[in-house]
Amino acid sequence: MSKFTKAAVIGHPVKHSKSPMIHQYWIEKYGFEGSYEAIDIAPETLDDGIKKLVDDGYKGFNVTIPHKESLMAICDEISHNANVIGAVNTVTIEDGKLHGQNTDGFGFIHNILQNTGNFEFKGKRAAILGAGGATRAIASALIGEEIEQIVLLNRTKERAEKLAEDIAFVSDIIVVEDWEKRSAVLEGIDLLVNATSLGMDGQHPLEIDLGALPETALVNDIVYSPLQTQLLKDAQARDLHTVTGIGMLLHQARPAFKSWFGLLPDVTDELTTMVSA
Repeated sequence: MSKFTKAAVIGHPVKHSKSPMIHQYWIEKYGFEGSYEAIDIAPETLDDGIKKLVDDGYKGFNVTIPHKESLMAICDEISHNANVIGAVNTVTIEDGKLHGQNTDGFGFIHNILQNTGNFEFKGKRAAILGAGGATRAIASALIGEEIEQIVLLNRTKERAEKLAEDIAFVSDIIVVEDWEKRSAVLEGIDLLVNATSLGMDGQHPLEIDLGALPETALVNDIVYSPLQTQLLKDAQARDLHTVTGIGMLLHQARPAFKSWFGLLPDVTDELTTMVSA
């Protein structure tokens, strides 16, 4: 008789999360005995909430806002990439111990690979808009893929420089402080990534001139609501290759599912369409 596996996503609020839809799809697709639910845990009750998950026999959980940084202090063991990024988004529970990792970088890389088929990161130049947690995960993953250079474009120079200092152990990282001149530095860039919330539904628009990007450049927006952001529409108007952000969400869930259920699931067209709706 197969063992019933319980997993969840925690956050505050958490009802908006698409994670239950994704993991329940895989549980049913691969015939596992298990469940995945969204559990709202307020910051002031985080310790007690985590203890209850352990006591109730959960195999693990995903972590969303506002707990990604707080979990660093609670986990018994933290993966190297989570330490570099400074945030945990996936926790596996083994013998009552919490093992934290961050799968955002995996999601970013594999989203691009699945949607381009042959994109080669090694030796390329990337420009990333923003210097938050998503940029940390993306930049760290790009370094792992032997990217040659990363250009960080951020309004706050100090924050971007701190990020570059924390992760720039291989690649050359340049910080561009003047947001108004960001368009000019796109010349010779192979990969442009928006890792901010600009352009998301309800947020300010992202305004950037893509004219300096080479014809072979790839443009990726990690925003997935709307799926086709203005940045991607502007890139498509120039016949540039584009990748939407929904795949990053789907692919980052795969290592978590494997940690709990022992199988690395596929991202299918059916799942992508379902989650994008």
